[in-house]
Amino acid sequence: DQFDPHVHIILTSRSPGPVPVSPRANHIIWVFTVTHYKQYPPNTSKVYSYFECREKKTDPSKSHKVKYDKTVFYGLQYILHKYLKGKVVTPEKIQEAKNVYREHFQDDVFNEKGWTYILEKYKGHLPIEIKAVPEGSVIPRGNVLFTVESTDPECYWLTNWVETILVQIWYPITVATNSREQKKILAKYLLETSGSLERLEYKLHDFGYRGVSSQETAGIGASAHLVNFKGTDTVAGIGVIKKFYGTKDPVPGFSLPAAEHSTITAWGKDHEKDAFEHIVKQFPNVPVSVVSDSYDIYNACEKIWGEDLRSLIETRSADAPLVVRPDSGNPLDTVLKVLEILGKKFIPTENSKGYKVLPPYIRVIQGDGVDINTLQEIVEGMKEHKWSIENISFGSGGALLQKLTRDLLNCSFKCSYVVTNGLGVNVFKDPVADPNKRSKKGRLSLHRTQSGDFVTLEEGKGDLEEYGADLLHTVFQNGKIVKTYTFDQVRDNAKLKESELQELLE
Repeated sequence: DQFDPHVHIILTSRSPGPVPVSPRANHIIWVFTVTHYKQYPPNTSKVYSYFECREKKTDPSKSHKVKYDKTVFYGLQYILHKYLKGKVVTPEKIQEAKNVYREHFQDDVFNEKGWTYILEKYKGHLPIEIKAVPEGSVIPRGNVLFTVESTDPECYWLTNWVETILVQIWYPITVATNSREQKKILAKYLLETSGSLERLEYKLHDFGYRGVSSQETAGIGASAHLVNFKGTDTVAGIGVIKKFYGTKDPVPGFSLPAAEHSTITAWGKDHEKDAFEHIVKQFPNVPVSVVSDSYDIYNACEKIWGEDLRSLIETRSADAPLVVRPDSGNPLDTVLKVLEILGKKFIPTENSKGYKVLPPYIRVIQGDGVDINTLQEIVEGMKEHKWSIENISFGSGGALLQKLTRDLLNCSFKCSYVVTNGLGVNVFKDPVADPNKRSKKGRLSLHRTQSGDFVTLEEGKGDLEEYGADLLHTVFQNGKIVKTYTFDQVRDNAKLKESELQELLE
């Protein structure tokens, strides 16, 4: 499905292209750097590589709204289950790859001997070992997150063969990290304006399904957001979590009935009130979100909700509020004006922190133009105008699941150790033009100091007495997944700590 013009290539069994694909292949066929096995030093018997989110040295003269100092490690278990475990090498796949690469490179560069060796000796299972931090771990950038090494000297080249598919973990890591940073913002302002974290996990809703590049992207990205929150309209994420992680609860994410513009405009402009009334009455016992800007959001709030349907809205309960959704205009200005209008029609109370709270039967959701920066602007603006964050929730689409790249967290996979002629050698890169890209040396381990800081030890020095046990655990070995995490464990590892909440308020 993806073709890189140089050396990386992915073929899947569902590729619609002209390449014939074996009907017996039910998942990934090949993911590898095709010619690299020819490029290592003669008599190489091991290649050891690692993955990190490189620490970014920033210019102190420039302001950065979000630093992303820590990352949430999530998604490796999905990749292992879906693409690497079990018999992934077959005679049909070897022959197919041989044909593809002869055409692709106009030369016989495919490592048929190496793949046949894996097929015959390991029955198609991959002889590699992967060690990783627990899923959901929140780790400062610049630390090792997982390592990969070949377990058979004949398959030294296999370590970086799996780089392409493994590095795609950048996506769930980045979604989970970005989502968690927004959770920190919401937690800070919710505490400051209400004194409580009640319903924090429902404050940022996933609206991203239709804005992502594929069904698989939707599932992976939505599951990554659900590491931190419980509100989602991207149900593909629920399937990913159930199949590859599992939860103690029946489902890990929830939603509510919600109107869209078609269900309003289908009634005609002169019958907007009728549309609102009909939808609200259809869902009397659960929260219902009604998009209210099809024509004039401010008239809808003041006249239709605030006057024509006021008595109907006042009969609803705190468990089944009307959620008014503006969907256009400047996000901060719109939210403040909507709250001001609703506050005149539905008289707010003052909470213990001195902030205004609308009656519990009516709330607001802002789902247009929401990213981590506008989120910060809106909650800061609400605080300045003495509105509690209790009044609002947010929805985010493209900015949550799609407007992200591998460069945001500088996700990198690098070789740090090789064995050649029986001698182990610590290797690294150190580009003169970019010190940020200097890589680590040797075999790596991750530890936590007595003060609670994380430290990556290089050059195989992980047995030093002053450090605790290595936090990297073997999760995959010779085709088998040997350690897994439930989604509940992932969430627990990623939850906001008391120390973080205290820092937010200082």
